[in-house]
Amino acid sequence: MLSKQQKLLFKKQAEIVKAMAHPLRLAVLDCLKDGEQCVFDIAEYVGSERSNVSRHLAVMSSAGILEQRKDGLKVLYRLKTPCIMNFFKCIGGVLKEQIEENKSLMSAIS
Repeated sequence: MLSKQQKLLFKKQAEIVKAMAHPLRLAVLDCLKDGEQCVFDIAEYVGSERSNVSRHLAVMSSAGILEQRKDGLKVLYRLKTPCIMNFFKCIGGVLKEQIEENKSLMSAIS
């Protein structure tokens, strides 16, 4: 049986994953992997309106994924812990496995 601490840990981990669980948010993280950017540049990169991007940035900031700082009138965002990008390498591995399984299935059908 899980302890209270383990349950709390899993809950906190789920909150972080949930905060990333949107295609636009994943694109934002990709944009920020090489360093901090302002909302305008992020919005241009992901191809979305600044107001929409700002809402997604707020969700990820609240979850502790992003940090922000003011530079004059601009607000710059960056990854709080850049190692979060390692998670995407793992997801890429899962996707590769799925592709291989689908190839096997396709060859069985043919």
